[in-house]
Amino acid sequence: QVQLMESGGGLVPPGGSLRLSCAASTTITKFEVMAWYRQPPGKQRELVATITTSGSTNYRDSVKGRFTISRDTAEDTVYLQMDSLKPDDTAVYYCQSQAFGGYTSWGQGTQVTVSS
Repeated sequence: QVQLMESGGGLVPPGGSLRLSCAASTTITKFEVMAWYRQPPGKQRELVATITTSGSTNYRDSVKGRFTISRDTAEDTVYLQMDSLKPDDTAVYYCQSQAFGGYTSWGQGTQVTVSS
């Protein structure tokens, strides 16, 4: 079973930037999809961005143009570059791997707080 370790969260003022990292314990090319989710305070977990094994990306509407998902297959790491952050982006951010066949694994999460 893959281990996923997120890092890079923190406190940032509105308009600021953060880059989250998700390091996998195995090669990420074996997964059909790698994804970032987030769970705002008091709300359900929601999908933020995905990247497929072919490199195709997709984003939730509220982050399009501000967030960028990418991967480094040599480092087995997936990134989420977050720019122009807003208070509504405050959440615990989780990395997820989706294997061919549907098995999913989650990281432990990293807190992102956008506040002045």
